[in-house]
Amino acid sequence: MGIQFVDKADLWKSALMLKLKLRDRFRIAVNDHRGRATVFSPDGYFSSSIHRLTTRFRNFRRESLPSPPAFYRRRVSKDMTAEEESALFRILQAVAVPLIGNACHVFMNGFNRVQVYGLEKLHDALLNRPQNKPLVTVSNHVASVDDPFVIASLLPPKLLLDARNLRWTLCATDRCFKNPVTSAFFRSVKVLPVSRGEGIYQKGMDIAISKLNSGGWVHIFPEGSRSRDGGKTMGSAKRGIGRLILDADTLPMVVPFVHTGMQDIMPVGATVPRIGKTVTVIIGDPIHFNDLLGTEGAKHVSRKHLYDAVSSRIGQRLYELKSQVDRISLEQQFMMPLDAKTSSDHAAEIVHRVDWDSFGMVAQFSEESSAINKRIAQADDCNVKSPKRGSSSEGVNSLKIKKLMDSTEMMGFAARGMFVNEYKSRGESVNFCKIGPLKAWNEYLEVILVNR
Repeated sequence: MGIQFVDKADLWKSALMLKLKLRDRFRIAVNDHRGRATVFSPDGYFSSSIHRLTTRFRNFRRESLPSPPAFYRRRVSKDMTAEEESALFRILQAVAVPLIGNACHVFMNGFNRVQVYGLEKLHDALLNRPQNKPLVTVSNHVASVDDPFVIASLLPPKLLLDARNLRWTLCATDRCFKNPVTSAFFRSVKVLPVSRGEGIYQKGMDIAISKLNSGGWVHIFPEGSRSRDGGKTMGSAKRGIGRLILDADTLPMVVPFVHTGMQDIMPVGATVPRIGKTVTVIIGDPIHFNDLLGTEGAKHVSRKHLYDAVSSRIGQRLYELKSQVDRISLEQQFMMPLDAKTSSDHAAEIVHRVDWDSFGMVAQFSEESSAINKRIAQADDCNVKSPKRGSSSEGVNSLKIKKLMDSTEMMGFAARGMFVNEYKSRGESVNFCKIGPLKAWNEYLEVILVNR
């Protein structure tokens, strides 16, 4: 009996044809992997665990990254703020905003000292901008009470009474909206909630854009959080400010300002604001973006790059203002030893303003007069304009005049003048600037008693 050899290729073809016939006849698929372990089968434990972990990972990515991977312009309607525009919140805002705003204004300008440079730029943007033109103000973030303390200190009380035209601002939900009580309070003072980590296309940003579409005013901190070192450095501007400006129906007016000194009023960890401090604010010129958006190539630039360009320009402008306000603060600290004079120094300046020629005492004060003139000349050489505020920020000269109007120093000046005349009649010399008011009166009385 001969051995019959079977070609492997023919055997493979026969098996394949049998599989196809079975599938066509019974509409089933033949499983060739009969030796696979049960745990690797589609219904096994291992396969279901992998599927469950994969589903969880996919859901985690979807929840943690709500913004789409491609940046785009999302249109926002004006009627998406029904809750904030309800009658109840309008009543609360009409009461709470003027009350808290004026209280903060009195605290900053009455219990502290505020120096403002360029205040007319902010007032012009608030009062004289075109109708329905939105306004965005940007500033650095130093203390937890930057808003409303700094904002209220820049506005006159009359403007603070108009709650509808005052600013809207943003605050993190884990800070200002922890419970229903704090949520109701901050909503009544025109604060909008935003959630950390939810990206630039979240609902809070959409509500802020809808306020701009209605011609409102929105104040925002481009850094996104407070400075960690008490205002010494400033973080970079986040992409959200770019979307806030570019996605509005009308390009808003952007006014930047930078301040320093709030870290002394409300240091990190403090619960009660302090008094007797000085806050310096510099308001810059409005920032324009016509060169970024008005060119033909802007239509072909991705939305992401436009957001980054706008936020970068705002951040650069804030850095420039930060360097200016730091320079002014250093100059004030340097001039502080010169301003911290004794009563005799203040009296000497009063003496300088009197026509001593009629008394025959010009030579007595010639040396001090030259020193005072030199000091005033140094103050006049400063390149910074005088602040545009009331009695608390009218410049160096007004502050000196207020210091010079102390009644005890005037009495000391009178005693010192009589004391100098007595020494001059006896031909003796005296160091005028080192004599205090009480010592002058004491020496004068002793001279009078000796002469008698």
